[in-house]
Amino acid sequence: MAKIIRPTLVVDKEVCLRNIEKMAQKAAEHKMRFRPHFKTHQSARIAEWFKLFGVDAITVSSVRMAEYFAANSWTDITLAFPVNILEIENINRLAANIKLNVLVENKEAATVLAEKISHPLGVYLEIDTGYNRTGISSSKTNTMNSVINLISKNTKLTFKGFLTHTGHTYEAKSTNEIFSRHFDALLKLRSLKQKYIKDFPNIEISMGDTPSASICTTFGGVDEIRPGNFAFYDLMQQNLGICKMEDIAVRMICPVVSKHLSRNEIVVYGGAVHISKDSIINSNGKKMYGRIVIRKNGEKKLLGPLNYVSNLSQEHGTLKVTQNQFENFQVGDLVEIIPVHSCLTANLSGYYQTTDGEMIKMMPRY
Repeated sequence: MAKIIRPTLVVDKEVCLRNIEKMAQKAAEHKMRFRPHFKTHQSARIAEWFKLFGVDAITVSSVRMAEYFAANSWTDITLAFPVNILEIENINRLAANIKLNVLVENKEAATVLAEKISHPLGVYLEIDTGYNRTGISSSKTNTMNSVINLISKNTKLTFKGFLTHTGHTYEAKSTNEIFSRHFDALLKLRSLKQKYIKDFPNIEISMGDTPSASICTTFGGVDEIRPGNFAFYDLMQQNLGICKMEDIAVRMICPVVSKHLSRNEIVVYGGAVHISKDSIINSNGKKMYGRIVIRKNGEKKLLGPLNYVSNLSQEHGTLKVTQNQFENFQVGDLVEIIPVHSCLTANLSGYYQTTDGEMIKMMPRY
């Protein structure tokens, strides 16, 4: 591995490939299209790893991300974010060159698409199945009919079906609650599919959160899944019971810069701008921003949960450690921080180093 002298996000390629393969196999077993979300890694190089498992259709979260992956030879992309009508010219340019799908959840956006799209474009209705962020409520079929009627006014637009993100599975308190929320969303989408399939025989259901895609086994009627975080996983997923610690493929490597015995605290160069301020509640009832891995006698060791990232400022990270672990940290050491939310940590990093030393760029920040 190349010498690390500052906060660096390291990805274990072998673990990442294992995670991708497992999800690809699950999609195949349930006869679903596997359209992974690339907002987690945002990297053309890592995107190539997905092709090893037959992935040829992807999901992104912004027009700019769609443009980046289209420029890197991906030709079947779903933009899983409500249409921003201010970017209609960019959407038109993309639709002229690739197979592009977008989400609509209101009549205003549907009207603009109907008036201004001049190239073939797939349109999904985004359905709110309980997350309460964006999407049409699954009971508001009158609104759906109005949007579909607007879409039908432009022959370049094709109504593809219903798409949801059951993001409220991330807020579940148990795996049973994840199963319940997934099944509730599935029932709502199945009902809509049944209602509209006579008029739209090719109508599809698209679902896409990592918790349910990872552990649920009921997918009857679902045509595709769009998980993203699963490629890296993180402490949030491990805490939910979605993955094991050994499934987490990323670590933020941080130099130790200070020690404070009176407080049993270690300070590292690695703060909120590197790790993000997402947190979960630790076993001691305190906010935790990451778990700690050290190297001792040539071996990596995951420290117990009472050794954790307890505070973050812009560049500083404070590690609260137990008294018996304090002397295992020396100024100039490198420690590994397992992030709470890998998507945000990766987004902040802007690049990766693999465990075998390869430097990997992410999409440009502009």
